[in-house]
Parts: sequence; C-alpha cells; structure tokens
Amino acid sequence: MSDGAFLGLVIGLGLLSIWWSMWEQENTAPRRGAATRALDRLRDDLIKVGLDTVPPAAVPALSAGLGLVVATILWAISGAVVPALAIGIGASALPVLVLRSAALRRTTAMREVWPEAVDHVNSAIRAGLSLPEALVQLSRKGPEELRPAFTEFSLDYQASGDFASCLDRLKIRLADPVGDRIVEALRITRDVGGTDLGGLLRTLSAFLREDARTRAELEARQSWTVNAARLALAAPWIVLGLMATRPQAAQAYDSTMGLVLIAVGAGVSFIAYRVMLQIARLPQDERVLR
Repeated sequence: MSDGAFLGLVIGLGLLSIWWSMWEQENTAPRRGAATRALDRLRDDLIKVGLDTVPPAAVPALSAGLGLVVATILWAISGAVVPALAIGIGASALPVLVLRSAALRRTTAMREVWPEAVDHVNSAIRAGLSLPEALVQLSRKGPEELRPAFTEFSLDYQASGDFASCLDRLKIRLADPVGDRIVEALRITRDVGGTDLGGLLRTLSAFLREDARTRAELEARQSWTVNAARLALAAPWIVLGLMATRPQAAQAYDSTMGLVLIAVGAGVSFIAYRVMLQIARLPQDERVLR
C-alpha cells in the first residue's frame, strides 16, 4: 500500500465522518435496528457518567477521530501502513470501552444505594408523608448519588404537579434498570391505590440488598481471573503498538503476509474476548421499562 493511498484513505474517512455528523439523529429513530439500540445504550451510559448533554453520536465520532490520529502518528513515525492502521483501529475502541467501564462502575455504585433510598421512602410514608413528598425528601436526605436526580424531580413536581410525567423524566435522568423497576412499582401502587405500600417497600429493599450482596461476592471471586484474561488479550497488541514506533520492526509487518497475520490475530483475539465475556458474564439488569 503506497503512502498516497494511505493519505487518501485517511482523508476519505475524515470527510465521511464530517458528512455523517451533519445528519439529524432523529432520521434513524423509527428503525429500531442495531444502530438505534447501540445509540440508546450510549445515551444511557452518558447519562450515568454525568454527560447527559453530550449527544450519543459524538462517541463514535470521537472513536473515529482518535483512530485516525493514532494511525497517522504511527504512520508518520514508522512509515509502515499496515501496523499503523491496525493500532489505529484498536485505539478507536478506547472511548467506548472507557465509557462502558465508567457506566458499569456507576451502575454498581447505584445498586448499593438503592436499598437505602427505598428505606428512606418507607420511613417517610410511615411518618405520614404522601408518596410524592417521600420522593421529594430524597433530594435532601437520600444517598448522595441520587440527590441530583431527585432534586430535579422535586423541581418538576413543584412546577407541574403531574406525578406521572415527573416519574417519566426521573427514569430518564437515572437511566438505571433498578430505578426503572422502583419507579414503576411506585406508579402502579399510586394508580391502583394499594394499601400495602410499606410491605412492598420492605420486600423490595430486602431483595435489593440480597441481590447486591450476592453479586458483589461473585464479582470479587472472578475479578482477578477476568483481569488476568484481559491483560493476556491486550499484551500482544501493546507489543505491536510499541513495535510500530520503531521503523525497522514495523516494516516487517508492512506486507501482505503481515496484513494477514494481523487480521488473523485480531479475529482470534475478538473471538477469545467474546468467549471470555460470555463465560464470566453475570446476569445483567436490562432497561425494559423505558
């Protein structure tokens, strides 16, 4: 592959990214395909890490830009096209991986505080407060992680008085599957006029505590194995990235055989990573009550 062809590829990918960013995201909304589901998941992850004002399409754009920058820098250093492209493609996945990791940590932290929040609501209702007032008081007395979302809920409820729509906006701000279930349970209880709300909240709190305890034990037991597997998977590509900074070593892969070797290695690594995730995967809560 010549240097001119590589530059043309880089420029073409850059122009394609600019053209893609000019289209409105609403055009893809009616089609609930893989791309739409991926954007929905990115939107939830951004909300979880506090970047709710960032559009989901910015994440793949950032990934593409990072990949192009890394590939261009390595190509300029080594003059080898194939290793530069391989490392650039690998680097393009870093923003998504970092975002998913941060969102997972936040989900884990939220799982620990929801039982305390349910206990606060139960205590407030036993003290004579209405259900909306019990939720409003979480903005002052609830867990720190939940206070911003319930502060916004309090402002919404004071402004509109529409409990149902305020709950809908609360679910969007939380972007949490456990929060979805709690909100819907409270909505149903208020709509049908259930009298055993205290018992429901106590049962829910006990279930959430047991689930968090069991999941924490399982994650602690398997964390060192999963981390070791990830390190073993990443090590060859880290070595390739270091070699790409040395022109003499990188030129050895700048050929058809080098391209085949890297492509086969990438395929095997991807399959091994997916198998590892499937084996170590714990049941995850999905947002089914959006």
